Amino acid sequence: MSPIFVLYTLVTLSTGLALLLVWRHDRTQGFTALLGLSHLIFSFSPLAYFAMQRPEPLWHGLGVGALVLISSLYVTFLLTGFGQLSGRRVTWRQGALGLLALCVFHGVLLAGGRELAQGGFATLNTLAGLLVARWMVRLRPVDRFCAVVLVLCGLNQFTYAFLGDAGTQQQTVVATGLRLVLGLALLYGALTRSSREFRRMRDRFFELTDRSQQGVVVLCGSEAVYRNPAFQRIFGMDPARPAPPVFSAAWLDATTPPEVREAAHRRARDLVAGRVQDPEWEGPRISLDGRALYLRFRAWQVDWDNRPALQVVVSDETASHAAAQALWWQATHDELTGLPNRSALLRRLRELVDPARPHPFALILLDVDRFKSFNDAHGHEVGDAVLQALAQAILAQVGDQAELLRLGEDEFALLVCGEAPEARARTVTDAIRALVRDPLVLPDHRFYLDVSMGVACHAAGMAASPEQVLQAANAAMRLAKRLPGTSVQWAAEQIRQELAASFGAEQALRAGLRNEEFALVYQPKVRSSDRALIGFEALVRWDRPGHGRISPLDFIPAAERTGLIMQLGALILHRACAQLAAWRDAGLPVVPVAVNVSPLQLLDTGFPHTVIGALQTHKLPPAWLTLEITESAAVTHMDQAYEQIRLLREAGVEVALDDFGTGFSSLNMLRSLPLHTVKIDRSLISPMPEPDAVAVVTAICQLAAVLHLDVVAEGVETQQHAQAARQAGCQVLQGYLFAAPLGADQATDWLRAPPVAQLDALDVPA
Repeated sequence: MSPIFVLYTLVTLSTGLALLLVWRHDRTQGFTALLGLSHLIFSFSPLAYFAMQRPEPLWHGLGVGALVLISSLYVTFLLTGFGQLSGRRVTWRQGALGLLALCVFHGVLLAGGRELAQGGFATLNTLAGLLVARWMVRLRPVDRFCAVVLVLCGLNQFTYAFLGDAGTQQQTVVATGLRLVLGLALLYGALTRSSREFRRMRDRFFELTDRSQQGVVVLCGSEAVYRNPAFQRIFGMDPARPAPPVFSAAWLDATTPPEVREAAHRRARDLVAGRVQDPEWEGPRISLDGRALYLRFRAWQVDWDNRPALQVVVSDETASHAAAQALWWQATHDELTGLPNRSALLRRLRELVDPARPHPFALILLDVDRFKSFNDAHGHEVGDAVLQALAQAILAQVGDQAELLRLGEDEFALLVCGEAPEARARTVTDAIRALVRDPLVLPDHRFYLDVSMGVACHAAGMAASPEQVLQAANAAMRLAKRLPGTSVQWAAEQIRQELAASFGAEQALRAGLRNEEFALVYQPKVRSSDRALIGFEALVRWDRPGHGRISPLDFIPAAERTGLIMQLGALILHRACAQLAAWRDAGLPVVPVAVNVSPLQLLDTGFPHTVIGALQTHKLPPAWLTLEITESAAVTHMDQAYEQIRLLREAGVEVALDDFGTGFSSLNMLRSLPLHTVKIDRSLISPMPEPDAVAVVTAICQLAAVLHLDVVAEGVETQQHAQAARQAGCQVLQGYLFAAPLGADQATDWLRAPPVAQLDALDVPA
């Protein structure tokens, strides 16, 4: 191969590689990759040409095939690249079809002879150049120049077509020069595009940051190489007044409050050193013109004129932070006195009783006696003025010894923290006693006040919740209100022990539900006329490990206080239904079972669906289940009780009113509620057969008969009780005379025993 061909190959290879390197550096200029590939591919055309010149058939065939493929790929990549440069997109499908057509075209030309093929190649490349020139008309001069050079490259190929082998050297020399010029022009165009894009991005950056409401500063080492107007506005920088270098020690001393200055210095040293440990932070700052600020910062590494730099964006959150603080203040402070409120007290109590960091303290609850009289006698404005004046007087008297809070209406709280809280609390209560001995002076009034104070002390490590401490202090305050004048009551050690025991019982109750430690016992109900078994009442018992069997009187209040009564009530309901299903499956004569309902269950709108779901789960008829609600629950929640009972009765479930006669009984309640049964409380049965007791029970039975209600007498413990209750009109009897609450096995035996056997065992005349 002659040197001129070698030079041509090197030129096309070099320009092709250079264009590919440009694309690698700037992927937005995809046309450089396509044109680089076209140059690389075309650099192999001399080798293919010389292989075709060889007489051996193998080399000749390889040369022909290579020349066809090289020429076709060259034109395809060339047109695709310039098309992309001019804004025309070619799909892969279009490119593949074009490549196939070019291969066929070049193959036909080569089959007709080298002169014909060369003329066809020259014509095709010239036409391609003219097409590119048309595309480049509206582009930059360097792009139009590339199109002209491309046309000249095509025209140069006619040299061989006219001169034959004699023109090969001349054509290659001209082609080398043209290829070199074309490559340089393309490189220049790509570089100018990259430079223009860089300038455009830089201008956009400055345009965006200059108009941004967020402050932007770029640091190269300790030097701030850029600060946008917002940054200068936020920090109150005046061009006429020199300012310390940004993030320098002098800058931080001028713009950082003392309480956060040390942390700010430490962070600034990390930023200047290029160590961005935490890319976001926020906090209070001070502008150079003295304004209080609350700013949020974000930082990240950037490249600035080929130097590593740090860009910091500053957001002014002063207004939103102030609004959030105002909302927080409103949520945690009393509007009338400006004192912290109940939610603030509970938050402080949670901090003080935190097991990880326990603190001894005393809680004093203070209530103004007969405060309603101030409002009634002088109006609410005077009442509010009294509360405000009292709060100011207490703060002046003991503000350095205790935290004062207002819990609502006429109730205040004082938190005494530190060692020996009991002694400190006595000092505070004595000071308040002395304070209220003198009249409270208002602009137009002088009032003498009495206050009642309850004190609960909490030692470090004591197991009690904030609510329990508050409850103990409140109980002590209620005792103090029973005493005349200003008085103080202390939550006794017994109360604290009861609180601790109550807390432990609540925890054990949760564990007991999880471990299924609850069982049901069944107390029989017998017909008063013949003592036949007609039902059971299911009563829950807690078999607490280490404590034995516990009565519901000891754990039901805790279950209601903690909300566990819902879970416990559902457990009792399903256990009772499961027992009914077991008796049915055993072929026993099943009698209805009554289940007690908590007032909280009665308030649950989904309770009827829960009952119906339990019956459906165990495939039981609704008549086999009776629900007993207490009289007090029905009276307190009359509207909800009516709706719930109505839904249950519509489903076929009987509802009984339990403990009748112990609460606020009313004829209207019995008339209004859709009940089936009334259960007379044991307190009315116990005095029988005394005449007045018999008269009361007889009146209830007569009223129930008018309202078509069955009557059950509870607490029947003697034969006299049974006889008197039956004669008074009670249809059903229940009590220890017949049986104590029975286990499931014993209750099963009752179902198996015939009614006559039961009557004989009781030895009670019918």
